[in-house]
Amino acid sequence: MDSILELDARVSSQMRVAEKPGALRAIAVFFAHSGDSWFWAIGLLALWLSGDSFWKEWAVVQLGSISLLAAMVLLIKFRIKRKRPEGEWGRVYRFSDPHSFPSGHAARAFLIATIATGLGPPGLAAVLWIWAPLVALARVAMGVHYVSDVIAGALFGVVVAWIGLQVYPLLLDWMFGLLGFSLW
Repeated sequence: MDSILELDARVSSQMRVAEKPGALRAIAVFFAHSGDSWFWAIGLLALWLSGDSFWKEWAVVQLGSISLLAAMVLLIKFRIKRKRPEGEWGRVYRFSDPHSFPSGHAARAFLIATIATGLGPPGLAAVLWIWAPLVALARVAMGVHYVSDVIAGALFGVVVAWIGLQVYPLLLDWMFGLLGFSLW
């Protein structure tokens, strides 16, 4: 196992651009932040407020799934306690969440893309499937994750999203029926 972790650290280090000024670093910073949960929470709330019933449902399913996923990722992180790679970039991540495995950003990005595949529209899903791996790669490039962190996060996000897509219609009907009002 140690040899696998050493290989993971070596490959991850070779992918780093955090300390290298230039266009590649700027692009990596953009994609590394584009998966931030606060960004998605604000965007999905705005979508729910301004969208029709299709986009309201889309926003609710995405935000609920992101929230559940975040709790599950944190439980795993605090159970495994793998320390993030050393580095200066991403202090807010290093301070608020010192653990790296699995990558919450990669999990979130792949969950969002998977749910978009299930809910549509297809064009948006295709864009999100291009975006999700870029988020994962950017997290390694900026030195806040190892390659194995983002692979595990991506797989976890896809699995959680797939399961969520199977149960969300039943869950929404039950939850809002229990509360006595309609979401839409």
